[in-house]
This record gives sequence, structure tokens and C-alpha cells, in this order.
Amino acid sequence: MLVIIEEMTKIAIIEDDQVINQMYRMKFEAAKFDVSTASDGEAGVSMVQKTKPDIILLDLQMPRMGGAEALEIIRASDWGATIPVIILTNLGEEEAPKSLRQLGIHSYIVKAELTPSQVVTRVKEALDLKD
Repeated sequence: MLVIIEEMTKIAIIEDDQVINQMYRMKFEAAKFDVSTASDGEAGVSMVQKTKPDIILLDLQMPRMGGAEALEIIRASDWGATIPVIILTNLGEEEAPKSLRQLGIHSYIVKAELTPSQVVTRVKEALDLKD
């Protein structure tokens, strides 16, 4: 008997607000994602280097290391150079660090503008996953 084990899509959520962090964890787990979370940029960089997710949701304003600095470090590695990154923040795009444009983000989402379900849909679209 042949058993096919389907790999779950791995997502890393780097977000310092624990309520938001856990809310997105639950939403993505319900959507059958393998979820890893970190609550600051420094821990997030370490986590993604270990877990090598398929996509990263990244907040910008965090303690210890902000999202733009974390993304710069992630992009410096061969593996991290091409991973899709979606910025998920409360900062408007005009307030975001200018360096984000050079670091190649997939998209920019203002948290207050989309529901968690809409964020899950955006991530699936970014990865070209079917519902």
C-alpha cells in the first residue's frame, strides 16, 4: 500500500502583538498551514533560518529588531533571497522604511484594512494555492 504524505505549507508569522500573533496562528492552522511564530525580529530571523518557511508574514515595528532590519538579514542568505514576504503592519506604506522596496516584498497589508480570513486568502494567492 502506497501512502502519500502531503507536506503542509509552512508559514512564519513575525509579530510582536501576542493577541494578533495567536489570532493569525489559529487562522492559518485552520487553513492547514504549518505555523511558526516569533514575537520580535531577532527571534524571527533565527526561526526562519531553522524552519525555512514557504512564506513570511512580517510586522515592521517590533522590539529588539524591526521588520525591515530582519528582512535585510533574511535576504542576505541564499535561501532567504527569494522567499515571498508579506508585510503585515499598521503603518501606512508611505510611513514604511524606504529600504523595503529594495528588499523585494511580495505585498504590503495594513492590518486594519483586511480581516484575518482575507489575509489567509492573500497568502494563498501569493503561493498560488487552491482552496
